[in-house]
Amino acid sequence: MAEETRQPQKLSRKKIRRVQIGFNVLAQIVLILFLAVMVNSIAFKHYARWDFSRDQKYALSDKTKRFLKTIKGKMRITIFFSPNTPITADVQNLLTEYQYAGEGKIDIEHIDPERNLSRAKELFDKYKVVSDESLLVLDYEGRNKTVKASEMADIDQGGMAFGEGPRVAAFKGEQTITSAMMDLVEGKKKTLGYVLGHKEPPLSENSTISVLKTFIENENIKFQELNLFDVDVIPKDLKAIIIIGPQYDFSDREMKLLRDFWDKQGRILLLLDPSAKTPRLDGFLNELGVKANDDRLMAFLRTGIQELALTRDVQARFLGDSPITRQLADANALFFGGTSSLMLEPDRVRGANVRTEPLIQAEKGYFAETDYNTGDQVKLQADAKRNSNTPLTIGASVEKGGSADERVQVNSSRLVVVSNATFVQDNAVTQDQQALDFVSGSMNWLLSREQLIGIAPKIAKPLTFSLNEEALRNLRWIVLVLMPLIPAVIGTVVWWQRRV
Repeated sequence: MAEETRQPQKLSRKKIRRVQIGFNVLAQIVLILFLAVMVNSIAFKHYARWDFSRDQKYALSDKTKRFLKTIKGKMRITIFFSPNTPITADVQNLLTEYQYAGEGKIDIEHIDPERNLSRAKELFDKYKVVSDESLLVLDYEGRNKTVKASEMADIDQGGMAFGEGPRVAAFKGEQTITSAMMDLVEGKKKTLGYVLGHKEPPLSENSTISVLKTFIENENIKFQELNLFDVDVIPKDLKAIIIIGPQYDFSDREMKLLRDFWDKQGRILLLLDPSAKTPRLDGFLNELGVKANDDRLMAFLRTGIQELALTRDVQARFLGDSPITRQLADANALFFGGTSSLMLEPDRVRGANVRTEPLIQAEKGYFAETDYNTGDQVKLQADAKRNSNTPLTIGASVEKGGSADERVQVNSSRLVVVSNATFVQDNAVTQDQQALDFVSGSMNWLLSREQLIGIAPKIAKPLTFSLNEEALRNLRWIVLVLMPLIPAVIGTVVWWQRRV
C-alpha cells in the first residue's frame, strides 16, 4: 500500500523538459511568421481589383490592357507633378491601374519638384526636361517621352473671374499615356497616306475632320499627304492609305497606282460619298466583290398618331464577327447625310482568294430607294413596305490572301469600305463616340495591330437626378416626417423598456 502511494509522488517529481517546450514554441512562432510572410508575398503578387464606381473613371479600356500585355521590357514612369495641379490625384489613380494591369512591367516614381529639388534636377538633366509644367516622363529601353499635364486634360478657366478655381472639363489621361507608350514600344510612328486631289477634306486645323486626325495621331500614326498626280508609285513606307469622300473620280493613271498598291499587299480605308459619281473607283470595288449601289437608305419615322416623317440619317449597328468590330458588337451609330447600300458577292471572288465580310448594317425599317430624288410620298411609302425587311449593308471589309484563321499571321491585302463619308466629320464624331472606335479598329486591323483594337476610353458623365412633382412630394415626406420619426420611435421603445 505504501509503494502504491509513493509511485505518484515519483511521477510528480519528473523533470519538465523546458528546452524542448521552448524549442517547440519557437518553431511554432517561426512557422507562423513564415506562413504570414508567404501569404502576404503571394497576396502582393497575385490579387484582384474590382471597380464598382458608377462612371469607372479610372478603369482602363480593353485596348490599353491588351497593349500592356504586349510589352516585353520594363517601362519606368516618373511623375513630376505639383500637388496644386488639378489632375494630380486623377493621374496618380490612373497610373495605379496601369501598374496593376502591367503585371510588374511598369515601375512608378513620384517626385514633388517643389520639395525634392535635388532628385528632380538630376532627372531633369537626364531626360533634358526644360518645362516648368507638371509632367510625366516615360522611359523604355533607353528611349523616353514626355507627357505634359496640359495634354492629359481640358481645363475650364471660366470660373476664375468669379473666384472659382480651374475645373477639369475632360480628363484624357489614358488616351495620352497609352499613345506615348505605343510610340516608345514601337520605336517609330506608322505612316498613313492621306489621298488628296479629288476635293477630299483637307488636313488643316480648321478641317471638318480635325477631331478624326487628332484621334488617329494619338494611335501612334502620322499622316502624310498623298497626291497621286505627283508620284509614279505609292511610297513603300506607306503601309496604308485613307480616302475620305472624293468628289471626283480617279483617273486611269491613279487607278493603276491604286491597283499596284493593292496587289503589293496594300491596305486601304475608303469612305465613299454616295452623291459623288466615281465609276472607276466603284469598278475597283466591284472587282473585289463589293458593289456600291446607286440608291439611298431611308426610313419613315412616326411623329404623331397619323404623321410620318422621312429621314435619310441611318441608324446602324456593328456586326461582331470581324476583329474590326468585335468590341463594338451590336453597338449603334448614326450615319448622317446620304448613305447607299453595298452588295457583297463573296462567291464570285472566292476563286481569287478574296474574302468579303459585312461590318455595318442598317437597323430594321430602312429601305434602299433607287429613285431617291423623288418627292412622291406615296411611292416612297410603298417602297418602304415592300423592302423594309431586307438587310442592308453599309460597311464591309475585304482581304486578299492571308488566312481565314485569325491565329495564322500571313501577309495580305486589306480594305475597309463604308458608303458614308460624313460620319467621321467633327459635327458627327463629337456626338457619337462609336465612329471613332470603328475607325480606330479599322486602322489597327489594316496595320496588322489587331491586339490594339478596342473601345476608346470612356468619357465621364456627371451624375444627375430628375425628379418630377410626385417624386419631390415623396422626398418631402421622407425628409420632414419619416426621418425624424425613426429616432423618435427608437427613443420611445427604449424609454418604455426602462420604465417597465
